[in-house]
Amino acid sequence: MTAKPEPTVHVWLPALPPVSSGSALRDLLVRADRLTDGRAGYLAGLGDYFVGADSALAAAATTRDYIAHDTGAYTWLSADPAWVQPEMNGVRLLACGQLQLTMDEALAFAEVLRPAFDDAGLELKITTPDRWHVRLPWNTPLPNFAAPEQALGEDLSQHLPQGVEGRRWRMLLNDIQVLLHQHPLNTNRRARGLAPVNSVWLWGSGSLPSPLASELNGVISDDLLLAALAVQAGLKVLPRTPQNVAVVSNGWLIDLQDLPISKIESEWLPVLDLLLRRQSVRLHFASAERWQSEPWHRWRVWRRVGR
Repeated sequence: MTAKPEPTVHVWLPALPPVSSGSALRDLLVRADRLTDGRAGYLAGLGDYFVGADSALAAAATTRDYIAHDTGAYTWLSADPAWVQPEMNGVRLLACGQLQLTMDEALAFAEVLRPAFDDAGLELKITTPDRWHVRLPWNTPLPNFAAPEQALGEDLSQHLPQGVEGRRWRMLLNDIQVLLHQHPLNTNRRARGLAPVNSVWLWGSGSLPSPLASELNGVISDDLLLAALAVQAGLKVLPRTPQNVAVVSNGWLIDLQDLPISKIESEWLPVLDLLLRRQSVRLHFASAERWQSEPWHRWRVWRRVGR
């Protein structure tokens, strides 16, 4: 039996930056009650909402099943389009997914890459423009692959699969980067002020896990993996709109963790204020900090003094 949802709305936010005096977010936090920390990071943070979800989550199989419903008896691996930048001391991962690709562009890149995957005994699937998957035989042994959040902004050599078992995958990535380096689509993308697609990022390996459990009632999110996990747990999923956020009730999760704090303060805090005036709201930052805000906390005006 699934536990009864907590009588609160959950709001998942990005990492908490230094908050300047007089900001709306600062005023909210100083009036709220500080809780013990939750889990930090994206994949780990999902574990606060879904029993069995953690850093070893089979993200590839979960997202592929959500969209295509064809995971079957296979092992899956995400191979999301990426932008890497060569530098004096290595190659840095600057973006993974969210590269404003069209499906036509994704399929054109895939056409060039498929021979390399075929030669490696792998089947490349373009699930969405930003989510690419690799299908492998069931229980294929795989090395550890770093999640994008672990590698973004850092030198690739620190996060590629290591040792003898990782050599195959390092060679594949090298071949992919060579094939994409001079692709004419990248010349066109640069001319339009868009980042090139000059690599892929391999992560999230595994087979479709058993159904998950959650104490939530539903999720408001535009995040593919979060939506996929919610459906697997039997939860309702709604798109992230001000209208949906304004009328949300206890036991729902509002996902804002992919947005910059500046946008949250300017566009979403006014909407959340409607909730804060009538509802218990738990704020969970991706950097682990958590606060609980109650409707009557707005009368704690003395907490603003000297803070």
